[in-house]
Amino acid sequence: MVEPKSRTVGNTERSWCQAVRGGTGIAVLALLTSKPPDIPKLQTSLRTLQTSHPILSSRLQTNATTFSFLTSPTPSIKILTLTLPTNLTDPLTQILELELNRNSWQDSENVFFATLYAGPSTNTWVVALRLHVSACDRTTALLLLRELLTLTEENNNTASEQNNLANQCPKEKEMSLAIEDLVPRGKGKKSMWTRGLDMLAYSLNSFRLTNLKFVDAKNPRFSQVVRLQLNQNDTKEVLAGCKWSGIKLCGALVAAGLMAAHCSKRSSRNYGVVTLTDCRSSLESSLTDNFGFYHSAILNSHEMKGGETLWDLAKRAYEEFANSKKCNKHFSDMADLNFLMCKAIENPGLTPSSSLRTSIMSVFEDTVIDNGGKNQREVGVEDYMGCASVHGVGSSIAIFDTIRDGSLDCVCVYPTPLHSREQMLELVGKMKVILMEGAKTYKK
Repeated sequence: MVEPKSRTVGNTERSWCQAVRGGTGIAVLALLTSKPPDIPKLQTSLRTLQTSHPILSSRLQTNATTFSFLTSPTPSIKILTLTLPTNLTDPLTQILELELNRNSWQDSENVFFATLYAGPSTNTWVVALRLHVSACDRTTALLLLRELLTLTEENNNTASEQNNLANQCPKEKEMSLAIEDLVPRGKGKKSMWTRGLDMLAYSLNSFRLTNLKFVDAKNPRFSQVVRLQLNQNDTKEVLAGCKWSGIKLCGALVAAGLMAAHCSKRSSRNYGVVTLTDCRSSLESSLTDNFGFYHSAILNSHEMKGGETLWDLAKRAYEEFANSKKCNKHFSDMADLNFLMCKAIENPGLTPSSSLRTSIMSVFEDTVIDNGGKNQREVGVEDYMGCASVHGVGSSIAIFDTIRDGSLDCVCVYPTPLHSREQMLELVGKMKVILMEGAKTYKK
């Protein structure tokens, strides 16, 4: 009999374990399908993924001082089936929001859950995969989606063909090490004096940063989403502007967000922006397809005076991030930001109005590119959305951007009632207009 394997979580994973308890770090991938999923085959596919990627079969164990991943050699995920309410106007978005606020980690240790919401009377089904972020960053979620769709595509094959396909899935012999254990030698080191000064600077700056207006900072919070979408032509123009400016799309998203948030032309204000970067390719042992959490964050502050133009601001914002990354701050400041996040969780009063907001927005350095719409529709997937909750500690708005078959599709997550849906619809609407108008102004 094969015994379960155990690994103590790293500092970043430990930070997420603390954050999830408060509501930030519940990752959800929701798929809308017009075909009733074959539950036994879907469950087999999910268990195949658990076998291929041991962290998906893990349980989080906790004691007085730390957390550990306990990985079972036998996959055991079971699909929970629920009835899809008939009064939903937007089933995909509403189920996504429901799942973002289902915190199983108050009393359960599994890192991976699956739920099927069935609405046969409306020919609508939603498959929701919910994961603990310590085991699932955005890259993991993307790989999970792609491998699951590949398995689903072959559902009608014979059993032997199914087994052959399962054997072709990338397999990790064992769970990878924590990100801190894979940082290249010397890149994450800092003298005690330098670390102390940097942490003091982060702490002081947090009180100087401007945020969005808080609508209700007293009542319990939950996560909601707003979608920002551009058509293919507008997306093409925005990407052309990014290429002309020598930046990535994240720079344009940051600029649009800051311009939409900063309404005053009479005073200057500083805003904090967190950019998440996937570190897999630059770790000691390259982890191209490994599941887990291997992102790191860089916090930059940007001064807004009013009257900025999209491409000038986008270039400035992106270059500040790029320079920070060039100086290895995504490695050297990793421990500092983890520590400060945990301190904010323990002491909400350290943040403005006890809001637990650490920045105005968070973005990803690299945009997900998905050109598989045709294949997805062939297996019945009409649409999907993926993101993580932010109603514990985090940004006022977290942007999960994807370019799907040439069209920009951003899932924007925010904590409510700290911020209202009307407030966020207005902000995201302004961002869309700024991007579309800015796309017409770059020098072709």
